[in-house]
Amino acid sequence: MSLSELFGKKRALFLSLLGLLFVVSACGRDDTYVKIYDRNLTKTPPGCLRLDPLTMNPGVAETLKKLYPFTTHCPYRLSVTTEERIRCNSNANAPEKTLSNFPSAFVRLELYRGTHLLYSYYRDLTHKADADDLESAFERFEKDCGLRR
Repeated sequence: MSLSELFGKKRALFLSLLGLLFVVSACGRDDTYVKIYDRNLTKTPPGCLRLDPLTMNPGVAETLKKLYPFTTHCPYRLSVTTEERIRCNSNANAPEKTLSNFPSAFVRLELYRGTHLLYSYYRDLTHKADADDLESAFERFEKDCGLRR
């Protein structure tokens, strides 16, 4: 075996191990995505919020009502969606699904004024969304929007 073949095999082994390390270390990452669609939102935060009852289960609504005094008549509508048992059918994610805590649930918060999306928060979860996840999401939402209770 020549010297270049030996280094080629070691390089391939090194790159394989580096790739595996990347996939395994990815399971500890924070899969939170935030998008503020209206930059004026931080300058003039909403004075009130209304929960969208069509997007959430009663347990989610009860948890959120402990965090903020929602009203029924407000132009700002907070839509909260939680899902569990999600799956990705893409074969591109096969190694990550096999070797890591691949997300199986998510929590999403979206703020609307009328039909205009102003803010979006999304976080992948490896477990069913619980009160701690909702509190964390709402605290981030408050911070990002400059919301005051």
